[in-house]
Amino acid sequence: MNAVTLGPAGTYSHRAARAIADVIDFRESVRGIVEAVVDGEADRGVVPIENSIEGSVTESLDALADREVAVVKEVVTPIRHALLARGDSFGTVASHSQALAQCRTYLDGEYPDARLEAVASTAAGVERAREDPGIAAIGHPDNADADLRVLAEDIQDRTSNATRFLVVAPAAERSAAGGKTSLVVYPNTNYPGLLLELLEPFADRDINLTRVESRPSGERLGDYVFHVDVAAGLYEDRTEDAIAAIESLVSDGWVRQLGSYDVEHVLD
Repeated sequence: MNAVTLGPAGTYSHRAARAIADVIDFRESVRGIVEAVVDGEADRGVVPIENSIEGSVTESLDALADREVAVVKEVVTPIRHALLARGDSFGTVASHSQALAQCRTYLDGEYPDARLEAVASTAAGVERAREDPGIAAIGHPDNADADLRVLAEDIQDRTSNATRFLVVAPAAERSAAGGKTSLVVYPNTNYPGLLLELLEPFADRDINLTRVESRPSGERLGDYVFHVDVAAGLYEDRTEDAIAAIESLVSDGWVRQLGSYDVEHVLD
């Protein structure tokens, strides 16, 4: 099985992808990952969906709403950030914007005068630091080598820092088996109490909502798509009944069932 994820090699996405595939290729965007799966270029795609500190990854939410794919697994991996540099003297810290935000307290306290440079990935920041002694990077400590050393470990603001990744597959591989289910709901309407009506079918059937997120639909101002995760499988009658109730409420819109799946925790 081959998978695609955010590159280059050495990103946290790469580490998550190693849990599900032996052959891994890279794309520069989440949309590129989803397109590779839809077009049959890859068996699986691994996309970051939520960080415990910085919240949802909006690029991933939008990509999942735009194309028909299945979610077949969730991979949760702890995020261990280290400060890496060739030496102690540097004026810039380069990393992915999420990594910089997750280490804000440490950077403000230890390097208040450093310039923060957002790059495409943590691995891209590591390469910048490897090439330029005036730049430090934030990344996994395993990125250190003979040229790049670890100046400090576990610099993230919270030790509980972790990221959820979703494993996407062609839509035909959607499964009803699993302890969690992801849905995308587009009501194509808006009125007082709409969101309450969309959520009540889950509460009425004792289904726990683990995440609800709204994103602009792109159709018009004030028009939204809702991303919903529930702690129940599509194989359960209560889940089918809840979805049927929601579909009747959004007859002018649509409900996309991304599928049911289980969670794997990766400690590496």
